[in-house]
Amino acid sequence: MNKDSIIIKSTGSYLPTKVLTNDDLASFLDTSDEWITQRTGIKQRHIAASSEMVSDLAAEACVKAIFKAEISPSEVDLIICATSTPDLTFPSTAAIIQKKLEIKNCVAFDIGQAACNGFITALTVGQSMMKANPNFKKALIIGAEVFSRLLDWEDRSTAILFGDGAGCVLLERSEEANTGILDCQLYNDGSLDHILYADGGVGQTGDSGKVVMNGKTVFKEAVQKLAQAAEDMLKKNSVAATDLNWFVPHQANSRIIKATADHIGLPEDRIISTVDQHANTSAASIPLALDWAQDNTPFKAGDLILLDALGAGLSWGACLIKWI
Repeated sequence: MNKDSIIIKSTGSYLPTKVLTNDDLASFLDTSDEWITQRTGIKQRHIAASSEMVSDLAAEACVKAIFKAEISPSEVDLIICATSTPDLTFPSTAAIIQKKLEIKNCVAFDIGQAACNGFITALTVGQSMMKANPNFKKALIIGAEVFSRLLDWEDRSTAILFGDGAGCVLLERSEEANTGILDCQLYNDGSLDHILYADGGVGQTGDSGKVVMNGKTVFKEAVQKLAQAAEDMLKKNSVAATDLNWFVPHQANSRIIKATADHIGLPEDRIISTVDQHANTSAASIPLALDWAQDNTPFKAGDLILLDALGAGLSWGACLIKWI
């Protein structure tokens, strides 16, 4: 087992040009800016153009991360893309991204059905692969979605919640011990698959279906399970909530974020929140928030950062990171 630390060297993100505000939604749905803001904290969301595929969004985010890391694309030897909205049934979106970045000798694959927990799942797998195999020196871990294409735009309960975007991190090795990704933990409870799902699939209907969600139940389960994952991670690593510098949760709903932070005893000024600008971008939400933070409230070397997410499955998980 290789003992090197796996660090986040850089971040990157991309948001489609089109912005759909709450007032825009109110023009064709029975809703209002006030109603949406009070219940979700969302003010706007980005919507991909019809010509934009999720691989396009992801490739743009990767180019930015590669530029910030001051490396050549050819140095990347692992690409993992978390997405529930792939370009094609196969090949993987990661393989298409690899082609667009013109990277030749690289392992590339997708992690799909963890949905909003996709990025933490991909990050867990990526750092594990790098720990186990010294041939993996640099990796792009991506969360990218065009969730607008999974929505029933006549369903107010889901149409107001989601947006499109892509974010990524570039992982590399560091000889400095006890830094970078300190720990990751994943959970799943398949008995709750019915509270958040898409009502289609190749094996059932021949199409991707639309998002179906029991909002009240998801809210309750999300707060409980996100808090559990956070507390488990802190306890396992002998870290107090007061030791955390930043909390970067999945950006689903401002009320879920606040309730989770309150449960584990984190003040509001330590929360990175972009849900008002991006809405719920599923697997893209945490890497988008990480890149936003680097541009607005940059992390400092030594900062302890907790990532926390829940998605369909139900699938949830947390990662503890020491920034370098």
